[in-house]
Amino acid sequence: MARKKKPLPLLENIEITAFAAEGKSLARIDDMVVFVPYVVPGDIVDLQVTRKKHSFMEAKVVKLHKASDDRVAPVCRHFGVCGGCKWQCLKYERQLHYKQQQVVDTLTRIGKIELPEVKPIIGSRQTLRYRNKLEFSFSNKRWLTEEEISQNLEYGQKNGVGFHIPGAFDKVLDIEECFLMDDLQNKVRNGVKAFAIEHGIEFFDLRNQQGVLRDMVFRTSDSGEVMLTMQFHITNNDERQQADDVMSYIAESYPEITTLVWVNNLKCNDTIGDLDINIYKGRGYVYELMEDLKFKVGPKSFYQTNNEQAYELYKVVRDFASLSGSQLVYDLYTGTGTIANFVAKKAAKVIGIEYVADAIEDAKINSALNNISNTCFYSGDMKDVLTDEFVALNGKPDVVITDPPRAGMHQDVVNVILKSSPDRIVYVSCNPATQARDLALLDTDYRVEAYQPVDMFPHTHHIENVVLLKKR
Repeated sequence: MARKKKPLPLLENIEITAFAAEGKSLARIDDMVVFVPYVVPGDIVDLQVTRKKHSFMEAKVVKLHKASDDRVAPVCRHFGVCGGCKWQCLKYERQLHYKQQQVVDTLTRIGKIELPEVKPIIGSRQTLRYRNKLEFSFSNKRWLTEEEISQNLEYGQKNGVGFHIPGAFDKVLDIEECFLMDDLQNKVRNGVKAFAIEHGIEFFDLRNQQGVLRDMVFRTSDSGEVMLTMQFHITNNDERQQADDVMSYIAESYPEITTLVWVNNLKCNDTIGDLDINIYKGRGYVYELMEDLKFKVGPKSFYQTNNEQAYELYKVVRDFASLSGSQLVYDLYTGTGTIANFVAKKAAKVIGIEYVADAIEDAKINSALNNISNTCFYSGDMKDVLTDEFVALNGKPDVVITDPPRAGMHQDVVNVILKSSPDRIVYVSCNPATQARDLALLDTDYRVEAYQPVDMFPHTHHIENVVLLKKR
């Protein structure tokens, strides 16, 4: 006979005292730490424990007794369920305070290196509708409230299009209104949903891998263009006709969409990097503008999702690089070459390296598009491409700009950088923890001269940080 589990405790009149990792806050009860989402330091709450371990607990709020002075009312009706924008209940100026402190604390605690005074964080002018790209998933098993579950809804009433629920891979929260992007995406998403339900077009079943409507990705641009990529799961002629009906409805109903493309994805994941893009309307890409540069962005291209803050970020990178026109620059993890092309005017030559081959082709196109002739791009795994032999062949860099993924740089990459001995290293990171680890590895030969946090994602705990290292 299975042992009966003890009921988890209810904690009353608990004060939230600080922020923790992953956007959660925490309270302390004796020697126990309690992690709680969607609360603000200073809140007094009752907590229902949902998980209990030896040294910590996780809990959810069941009653708010006293609101913190830093608390504000969330604007989004989906706050607390969606899983995104976890700090929407916190004043923006306090978000910036905590993000900056997060960078300082992380670099100090993990890096254990000497640091100058942090430069004041660069906040985002727009805190709503700041994204240029949003992706929504279709599901025939949308997330249901307890009340909806008890109603025994019919099959069609369970359809939804929105964001995946954290911890429930096959459940999608039906989003009626999202404030992360221009309102057009709300109109189109809700319109396509209504059209599909009316015409009996099946929403995707992730577990059984069936259903026509799978995914939709919106992308807006500074040039005023709008691109929509529809992802279908088409296995026969009837489903192909249904997909065509959806595309026809979108093209006729929403003329604001300048480029409309689609893919047929029969895989078990939503990635489209290896799939053929089919153009239904427009030229199949949009242009992004930055200063006097133009960047071609297609359905598979990577481009920073906050245009205004990307510009602020790149200006910091260019300033830290301190180029005079004579330097050889290595741009590691160059992506589509945005930074490489942005700094090329002030460099003798820029060499970009990136794992994704399609991204390198975009980087070359963007250089040609802007008549930039002093860039050169290589594709491959960074640790395999950036070797001592590569440096011997291409020349020792005067400046290294590196913008690695969240995992940071491989030890072999750090070793080659140290051997090549550039005068400056500009390290851009979306993860201060792995950045701090890498800075500690570079600390033997380099000191941190300056560091600048930049907020790319208001109402989330995510933060970009740019560090300038100079040779000792």
